[in-house]
Amino acid sequence: MPVPTHEPLDVIEALHSTPSRRYLKADPIPDDILRAILDAAIRGPTPGNAQNWGWVVVTDAEVKRQIAEWYREGWQRAYGSRRDAIMASGPDAGGLGRRNFLSAEHLAMHLEEAPVWVIPVLPGAAKSQNPRAGSAVYGAVQQLILAARAFGIGATLTSLYAGHEDDVKRLLGIPEDALTMALIPLGYPAQGRWAEPKRRGIDEVVHWERWGTQRP
Repeated sequence: MPVPTHEPLDVIEALHSTPSRRYLKADPIPDDILRAILDAAIRGPTPGNAQNWGWVVVTDAEVKRQIAEWYREGWQRAYGSRRDAIMASGPDAGGLGRRNFLSAEHLAMHLEEAPVWVIPVLPGAAKSQNPRAGSAVYGAVQQLILAARAFGIGATLTSLYAGHEDDVKRLLGIPEDALTMALIPLGYPAQGRWAEPKRRGIDEVVHWERWGTQRP
């Protein structure tokens, strides 16, 4: 299909300038652009080319409102209850940090305002005993996020709704034996910029040949 006009990006540039975007406008995303983003996602890796996945696109306001309430429960358990300690921490404290906390908190409080959500689903994965089952889908998720970036659309990968997995599946008509793998809100950024995410240096996290071995 013809690809709508998008920003030409070098691959390495895109990889180095696509942070999580959590401040999102409610402005609608044109259908041709959304389809182009999804078409890029499904070009991602799938073991044995099985393509054993589904992608649920959610735009219904009432459905988003209900799932957002469940998401906020997860947010409160994971991070909200530690708000005072995180906000009092210094810039070098590590972990989520104040700035990232505030952006993640904003997303939790405004999740339903993102115009489009994409939820990747793996049929048959709910009862799998393989801890790596379906992990390849996250390569496709990253392709979705990078494609969104090319169209100036922000995204982030979230999963704090997962405490209500069964409720979400019932609400969206997803089969019981399936597993939702993430929730990716999409929207035009309301603030922030495309910038390189801060990360620890490769010498801190890369091991050569054996764990704990670094190159001189």
